[in-house]
Amino acid sequence: MKCPKCESENVQVHYETEKQGFSGSKGCCGWLLFGPIGLLCGLCGKDKVKSEEKYWVCNNCGAKFYD
Repeated sequence: MKCPKCESENVQVHYETEKQGFSGSKGCCGWLLFGPIGLLCGLCGKDKVKSEEKYWVCNNCGAKFYD
């Protein structure tokens, strides 16, 4: 893989992931159904990966590009 900006082969692949956090709607429904303990329903699915992005970064010029 070559950098499109400086034509260097000194590049690294990076992965950026976005994870799901606390869900307010699940917590609210849990509160209505189960009381205060139901707030924990908002944590269901926490740390589930929403999206993952792969990109390359040139170590010489710092350009960020996709393959």
